[in-house]
Amino acid sequence: MGLNISQRKPKWIISQLPGGKNFTQFKQIKQGLKKHNLHTVCEEASCPNLAECWMSKTATVMILGDTCTRACKFCNTKTGNPKKHVDPLEVEKTAKMIAIMEPEYIVITSVDRDDLEDFGAAHFAKVITHLGKKFPKVKVEALIPDFCNTPKHMHTLAQSGPFVISHNIETTRRLSPIVRDRRAGYDLSLNVLKFYKEHYPQITTKSSILVGLGEKIDEVEQTLVDLKAAQVDILTIGQYLMPSKKHLAVERYYAPEEFAYLQKRAQKLGFKFVASGPMVRSSYKASDYLRFIKNEQLRAN
Repeated sequence: MGLNISQRKPKWIISQLPGGKNFTQFKQIKQGLKKHNLHTVCEEASCPNLAECWMSKTATVMILGDTCTRACKFCNTKTGNPKKHVDPLEVEKTAKMIAIMEPEYIVITSVDRDDLEDFGAAHFAKVITHLGKKFPKVKVEALIPDFCNTPKHMHTLAQSGPFVISHNIETTRRLSPIVRDRRAGYDLSLNVLKFYKEHYPQITTKSSILVGLGEKIDEVEQTLVDLKAAQVDILTIGQYLMPSKKHLAVERYYAPEEFAYLQKRAQKLGFKFVASGPMVRSSYKASDYLRFIKNEQLRAN
């Protein structure tokens, strides 16, 4: 039985709010974005880590509009038919957003666009290419949809030169058809991740799992094994939080020690970098991986 949304969350479900000098900086960023009518996925998804990520110079931007053609039961993104509309000014708007936020690391993601012939791959690549030219010091992570596992379109994305390619498997094999839209799929996601590592081994790959949807620990562990078999480099594991009464209920809140266990399990399997915790999301402090690389390089020298 799922938990009622009104039930008190455990004490470890905590969002960090900015204070002091950070609050002033946070407020300036929000005002700047509002002035130019720009929106981050951090705001659209009501992410609990918004302030913490912005203050750590990490941001997530959603392109290809705000309407998804799919309807996953855990996601708070608006669902509908965008009718092939793509904002021609979105590339410049994204660049303007980066100029306002001044991040070190930016995650570019999108809604699913099954209404477009290439599922939005060319536009996605156009944004990444433009940012690479205009902000060469900013690392870009592409958090992508599955592009229906179409090699032609997946090549288009990879050839734009992202630092990391991320695609979320979201949940376990058993729960995938219950939690995700029918057009998504557990094996489909694994195949997307395998494709990028096979064809672009120099690009870091990443995936994410949400727990608390009714899965068993051994099912989560099997998902870790499956992702490692797909040669995924980075893994994030976080607690599912029910966005509204219309969404799937939280079946269970995992304790911090359970997240610590899953992190150690993933590390033993050989993932390069693992973030596991109640408030972790796929883009949560994504730049931590960049800092991890720098620290490894310092140790090597």
